[in-house]
Amino acid sequence: MEAVTQFLIDWGYWGLFLSALVAGSILPFSSEAVLIVLVRMGLDPVWCLLAASVGNTLGGMTCYWIGTLGKTEWIARLGVGPRQLARARKFLAGRGALMGFFGFLPTIGEAIAVLLGLMRSNVWITAGSMFAGKALRYVLILATFEGAASLF
Repeated sequence: MEAVTQFLIDWGYWGLFLSALVAGSILPFSSEAVLIVLVRMGLDPVWCLLAASVGNTLGGMTCYWIGTLGKTEWIARLGVGPRQLARARKFLAGRGALMGFFGFLPTIGEAIAVLLGLMRSNVWITAGSMFAGKALRYVLILATFEGAASLF
């Protein structure tokens, strides 16, 4: 994993974009480490935030796309019963695509994106709200790290 991370760091903004894309999908990866290393190496924080946010949003939208392909029977095979699915649909029904904002949450974020795809929520609102949530998370991570790093 260390070699992959080093490879992505060597690629700069494109490596950050790719790491965020992978991290936003159903594959586990930490794009936050790549973001922090690149900013500490002197790359522009605004471009880093943009690359990470766009990549992570596109990764999250792959989960949405998987949901659009899915059927309720497929979800049931993953251990989600009809009752749980009905509760999730009821919870998302009043909020819809704006729940994409919470796509940044570990594990549950992917589940939210898949459910939004399964429910056929508005793709543009889902992508926009997902981008806002993921961008805010990266801003907070970078601000927290920069603040902590200035103490030393």
